[in-house]
Amino acid sequence: MSQAQIGVYGLGTMGSALALNMAQHGFDVAVTNRETDWIAAFLAEAGDLAERLHPHDSLESFVSGLKTPRVILFMIPSGAPMDAMIAAVTPLLSPGDTVIDGGNANFHDTRRRAAELGARDLHFVGLGVSGGELGARTGPSMMMGGSDHSWQQLGPILRVIAAHHEGAPCVAHLGPDGAGHFVKTVHNGIEYADMQVIAEIYSLLRNGAAMPPGEIGALFTVWDRGPLKSYLVEITGRLLGYTDPETGHPMVDVIKDAAGQKGTGRWTVIEALRMGQSASMIEAAVGARGWSSEKATRQTAESILGGSLGAFDGTPEVLAEAFMAARILCYAQGFRILAAASEEYDWALDFAEIARIWRAGCIIRSALLDDIAGAFGADPPHGQLILAPEFAETLARTLPALRQVVCSAVHGGHAVPTLSAGLGWYDSMRQGHGSANIIQAQRDVFGHHGFERLGQAGKHHGPWRDQALEHALRAGVFMER
Repeated sequence: MSQAQIGVYGLGTMGSALALNMAQHGFDVAVTNRETDWIAAFLAEAGDLAERLHPHDSLESFVSGLKTPRVILFMIPSGAPMDAMIAAVTPLLSPGDTVIDGGNANFHDTRRRAAELGARDLHFVGLGVSGGELGARTGPSMMMGGSDHSWQQLGPILRVIAAHHEGAPCVAHLGPDGAGHFVKTVHNGIEYADMQVIAEIYSLLRNGAAMPPGEIGALFTVWDRGPLKSYLVEITGRLLGYTDPETGHPMVDVIKDAAGQKGTGRWTVIEALRMGQSASMIEAAVGARGWSSEKATRQTAESILGGSLGAFDGTPEVLAEAFMAARILCYAQGFRILAAASEEYDWALDFAEIARIWRAGCIIRSALLDDIAGAFGADPPHGQLILAPEFAETLARTLPALRQVVCSAVHGGHAVPTLSAGLGWYDSMRQGHGSANIIQAQRDVFGHHGFERLGQAGKHHGPWRDQALEHALRAGVFMER
């Protein structure tokens, strides 16, 4: 039996799709699965591609069927199952072999595993794969974290099977250990926020403007032909046009309004807060999904608190401008988180490259990413996307629309947590002098430093210290000694 160039362990939705993608591009792929009875069905469905797929019914046979140094892609649940698999496969490996986790793993686990295997002269890769089943089969966007040695082994395969945008593969070696999985985590956080923005705009049109789903879908389809073009806008336009064959109602109306989540959005927020960064839009989106799961509580609250909504008076043109502003702010927050992690873990992430590999294959692909890649390539002030000249100009044009949308929504009682969070973050960022001096003054006194500490603070903050003191005294914060 000929030896394969790469092995894929785990023939679930994503693993089987990636194996078929590799086989279609001429690679010999060893395949196996914990439930070995899956293998025959997989090969039968593979058709002619089965010639490139080499099945094995044991882990030992699977490993021995690979060319050395070996490259093994595990598409299994992250966490404990991955640790158990590493323990089982490590004794079968040789120095120089590479083990790949292609799931949505916590990057802290990836860093730990990379260090543990590195001590044995083995290489561990955290590979973020975006695009779902269709992307995995036809070309995903992939974010790799690992050693240069692993990239030399894996790069020739990934560059071929990846999605391509204008001829360029949407895959990159982003840095060592957990870099790839962290970038994928933030990708998913941005995805959460973008999806929630779309949901809020839909809700305003449906509940505030009494527009039927089909008309809203048509509007999203129009938007997908312009600057707002993206995969999420495209599929939203399409799904809002579907009718449930059993009831005759719009399909969206027969779907329970309780959205699930797998945890990557929460991880993004947790890491952002841990590093002292704002992820307010992503946090609002994660919170909205959490609230959505409490369907029974919300129904009771409607009967007690009242659920009436006022009219929303924004036009489609205003909504499109607000949508553009919100999307820019969402990406900007995501890249701030990436920048903080890059510095903390010494990853030297290339933000322009990240934007480029997100242009095709992944869930958050959008027309905006070309401009984002260009902006980071030109080194924006302080590395902030919103300070890049083209984005600062776009925000200056679109922010009035976002203000109008949020104001009208709030006045009518419509929940727009992500849109309003983006607006609040933007307004906080553009204030050279904010209100944090009040907080610092309070902390100084509550920390038993009294007026002496406040006086020292005044040496650094100038007249702002006097204003903080005046406001605090009026509020009754300070007590006479």
